[in-house]
Amino acid sequence: MQIADRLSKIPPYLFMELRKKINKAKADGIDVISLAIGDPVEATPTRVVEELAKEAKKAENHRYPTDEEKGMLAFRTEVARWYKRRYGVTVDPQGEVLGLIGSKEGCHHFVLACINPMDTVLMTDPGYPAYRSSILLGGAEPYNVPILLKNNFLPILSDIPTEIAKKATGIFLNYPNNPTGACATKEFFADLVRFAKDFDITVCCDNPYSEIVFADQERLSFLSAEGAKDVGVELNSLSKPFNMTGWRIGMALGNADIIAAMSKVKENTDSGVFNPIQLAAIHALQHEEGTTKEMLSIYQRRRELVLATLKSIGIDFNPPQGTFYLWVPTPNGVSAIDFTNRLFDKTAVVVAAGTAYGQYGEGYIRISLTVSDDRLTEAMQRIKKEFA
Repeated sequence: MQIADRLSKIPPYLFMELRKKINKAKADGIDVISLAIGDPVEATPTRVVEELAKEAKKAENHRYPTDEEKGMLAFRTEVARWYKRRYGVTVDPQGEVLGLIGSKEGCHHFVLACINPMDTVLMTDPGYPAYRSSILLGGAEPYNVPILLKNNFLPILSDIPTEIAKKATGIFLNYPNNPTGACATKEFFADLVRFAKDFDITVCCDNPYSEIVFADQERLSFLSAEGAKDVGVELNSLSKPFNMTGWRIGMALGNADIIAAMSKVKENTDSGVFNPIQLAAIHALQHEEGTTKEMLSIYQRRRELVLATLKSIGIDFNPPQGTFYLWVPTPNGVSAIDFTNRLFDKTAVVVAAGTAYGQYGEGYIRISLTVSDDRLTEAMQRIKKEFA
């Protein structure tokens, strides 16, 4: 029996390793609080669940999904309306929108649709680990582009060596950014479009945190930049704004040729999203923006608690204004993994080491705000007691 060589290139998935560590500790009777995984604990809006239940009872919805892999036209139309309303972006639901089983699936389909084996694909470092896995599974080579505090965690495109830019055929970006929380600007997206056109690079902008922004931070879509649809696509999801992570419903939008290519991959991979989930998603897009506002208020409150606690133990910094994560510098030059282990050993609080997201994640940990208020308060009390 043979196992494919390509799997040997894939590092262990961060969150699977964390789950193993958490489960072992729990089996030993330790009260573990995990602030490592970005999975909202609040329920999906009741009316969305009710819409799913209603539609799931209809026999006609028990067959293959309508429009199969592309997604229901009604869903794609509602996605287009949502993008117009929230971001001022116009897309044609017929040819410029594709339903996805979550935006993570879109990363794989983008690579298989647009990238050839041995191609070079740019990705930020630190960056969401799934981008690297998608690139490697497609037989391509990732090239790390550093994103640093001094540059507001935005890549300096002009610093990418010309010989690398000429070789590259694709680029993965993610703003608001996981793990740093950084937000892009209109000027940056305009520069990205110019860079992509200059070097004939296809852009995959992953934007599932588009609605999770604080203070006066503007919600932005890459597709709002002039010429963006000439060079790429954007991925998005209902997971974060509507607490629907487990529902696995998302979308790709943008360049019609890329959407068609990704659709071709999908039609040879799966048969689309269960109709009732798409119909419930339509309801969410139409009626549940209030849920997003409520969640932002909750995350803001939790964010302030964590920042106050960290300040009390000597970790004082100005966080970026996006996502429900905090990208926290470790104290006194302690390595990311050492500080992560110390937190776990001393307080049974789990956080993600910055190096799990790349070499430039050294010196940071990532704390997620997607935990109940009482458990977050308990975690902060433990940390304050141990480190103050």
